[in-house]
Amino acid sequence: MTEKNVDRIHINGKEIILIGTAHVSKKSSEQVKMVIEEEKPDTVCVELDEQRYKTVIDGQKWKNTDIFKIIKQKKSLFLLVNLVLSSFQKRMAKQFGINPGEEMIQGIKSAEEIGANLVLADRNINITFSRIWRGIGFWGKIKLFIELFLSIFSDEEITEEELEKMKSEDILTSMLSELGKSFPKLKTALIDERDKFLSHKIKTAPGNKIVAVLGAGHIPGIKEEINKEQDLEALSKLPPKSKYVKMIGWIIPIIILGVIGYTFYSNRDAGIDQTISWVVWNGSLSAIGALLALGHPLSILTAFVVAPISSLNPVLAAGWFSGIVEAFIRKPKVEDFENLSNDVSSIKGFWKNKVTRILLVIALSNLGSVLGTAIGGADVIRLFIENILR
Repeated sequence: MTEKNVDRIHINGKEIILIGTAHVSKKSSEQVKMVIEEEKPDTVCVELDEQRYKTVIDGQKWKNTDIFKIIKQKKSLFLLVNLVLSSFQKRMAKQFGINPGEEMIQGIKSAEEIGANLVLADRNINITFSRIWRGIGFWGKIKLFIELFLSIFSDEEITEEELEKMKSEDILTSMLSELGKSFPKLKTALIDERDKFLSHKIKTAPGNKIVAVLGAGHIPGIKEEINKEQDLEALSKLPPKSKYVKMIGWIIPIIILGVIGYTFYSNRDAGIDQTISWVVWNGSLSAIGALLALGHPLSILTAFVVAPISSLNPVLAAGWFSGIVEAFIRKPKVEDFENLSNDVSSIKGFWKNKVTRILLVIALSNLGSVLGTAIGGADVIRLFIENILR
């Protein structure tokens, strides 16, 4: 059979059928069902990892989420980014009256119905996020976070016709090219590396006939990669943290403390002014971040008190402390986790749900602290130079 958005590849005696889908298109879900029923493959591969598969299968998994554990394991930002992306997908899906990822769910169901093997072909989402985060640099992190945060407020709508056009190879290639201009390293980890990972999992799946259900954006890359060799171990490793980043993380606090200490030694009043400037800029901007997240007054106060101290220690972050206080005072209930998938589809829901509010308190407190460190540090240096020139 010949179908639009369906590609056939023959490799090592296997027939591989790639279905390029749009994650919020009803037509994609219907096409997945039809292709699997007609082809009756030995194996169905879906663009999911174990974690996302469990989310799809067990809709109640959020009930068992330990928000304190997420904060302690430093996964709050990853969860927030995931929810922001889910929010965009949810808004799109709402337009067309289907659930996001329905084509993956259909792939799982159809595989079960025909008795085919099911292969979860995607890389662990935490590894993907970690590789992105460690690869885009400090200012890239700030830019990416701001763009993701602003996307919460986006109410952009597209027609289903435009959605279907997005599945054509030429437009997708163009889109990925534009993405690469803004965040070249983001595209590497989010698209290119996963194309390699998916290619390997698909071509090594059991059986002679394999159907792979994939987001259409991966089809061009997989067609290019599937005849090459891939190193799954290398693709699954977390890149080591840069020694220079670690050094800078400690050098800046040492310089700040050294400058303030020397100023105190030479001019006590100027040293007091530097200390006040550091505390006010760090504390105030971190507290404003917690306030923008509609944090509890004690969470806001915690951000103010902790930020000037945590900014001098690279292993600490003001948002962790304000987030823990927020989670302790306004501990999420079961219904908050149950409503999470619906609440992230609106701006009001993001701030109303206790889970996402905690994540926003953490993220915005940290962002405020970073800005406070930059501005406060510059002001400390300014006062130091003024003191020397007197």
